[in-house]
Order: sequence, then C-alpha cells, then structure tokens
Amino acid sequence: MARVLLVEDDQMVRDALVRALSGLGHAVLPVGTALDALREAAEHEPDLVILDLGLPDLDGAAALRMLRGHSDVPVIVATARGDERSIVRLLNDGADDYVVKPFSSTQLAARMNALLRRSGRASSTTGSPGDLTVGELSISLTRRQAVLAGRPLELSRREFDLLAYLAEHAGRVVSRRELVEAVWHQRPFVGHDQTIDVHMSWLRRKLGESASRPRYLHTVRGVGLKLVEPS
Repeated sequence: MARVLLVEDDQMVRDALVRALSGLGHAVLPVGTALDALREAAEHEPDLVILDLGLPDLDGAAALRMLRGHSDVPVIVATARGDERSIVRLLNDGADDYVVKPFSSTQLAARMNALLRRSGRASSTTGSPGDLTVGELSISLTRRQAVLAGRPLELSRREFDLLAYLAEHAGRVVSRRELVEAVWHQRPFVGHDQTIDVHMSWLRRKLGESASRPRYLHTVRGVGLKLVEPS
C-alpha cells in the first residue's frame, strides 16, 4: 500500500512495528539513526515517514527540520512528550501528525491510512485514492474540495479537515477527544467541546441541515459524532 520509512532506534520496537506494518501490506524500510533516515529519504523517496524523536545521533526534531528542507513527505512523529507546547513545536517544525508513546500499532496504522489518503499517496489498488463519497457528498482530499449534490462548498481549512476526518470514518461514532487530537492536533483541553460544536454548527449550515434535523452530521449524545449517508 505504501513505502514507509521507519526511524526507530529501539530494536524491539522497530521489529514489532515492521511486523505489524508489513502485515498490513506496507513496504517498510527500518533504520535506527537520523543520518540513515535522511539518506534513505533522499534516495528512496518514501510515501510516509514514522520518526522517533529519541535518536542516538541527532535529536528527532532537528532531523525533522532537516528533512523538511528537501522533502514534503508526510511525517508522523512518535514522541514521549505529550504536552501541548511540545506538540505545537513539532507541528510547526513540519510534522503532519503525531503519536504519543506508548501507542498501539492499530492507532498508528489508522493515522497512517488517514494521512496517506489526505496526501494522495495511497496505492491505487485501494480504489480512488484521495476521494471520498458519502451519499451526494463528494470530498477530494488531494484537491481539498468538497461538493454536495454538484455544488462546491466553501469551507475553511478547519471545517474541511473536520468534514474529511468524519467522512474517512463514515458510519462510525468518533469521540470528541479523537477529533481534538486528529483534526486540531492538540491534547484535549478545557472548552474543546464548545470549539467542536461551533465548527459542527458551521458545517451543518453549509450542508443545509441543523442539529435538530440532521442529514449527514449526527451527534450521539455522550459518545461523539458521526457522518452517515442520509436515509
């Protein structure tokens, strides 16, 4: 499905991730140092990089900045630093997403798949890479466009990211915590429910629906939100 450059200096963790990701059909190139990672990224042009920060030869954040100097490859950072300030710094340095240690291979795979779809780097064997369709709603992740019944929607960056994430997980209830981490790239914070509700209200208005009369966007009280094809 994708060529994945895995940068992890812990041999046991590296071997476990290689087995898990290879089992999902990815071609995995594992390395243990930042310098090896930079060399392999330049020579093999991976579809995605998983970058551990605790590397023996160079700080992972510095390696990320160096990588961004010559490549726009999607990068998921694996970090033990889960505080908001550290995460914001990593995102500003060029990370596309992050996982906080310890994390499961299932969580990592889900984030990889979402990022590959958004970047348009998913294999064509998966169908139409970068395109999502739910009822009369069509979303192009590569062009960052959403169309409803043939009518283009004028969405802000955050509105599009929120709609795209829910469409990628259509039919499944997505928790507010997950949305904060995946769409806002932040740890849950005081007031995040209100922030999500405001953006959902804007989205519903543009989709021609309301919270009391939902068509695509549904609130599951006490659980989360989901996007479904109207019945």
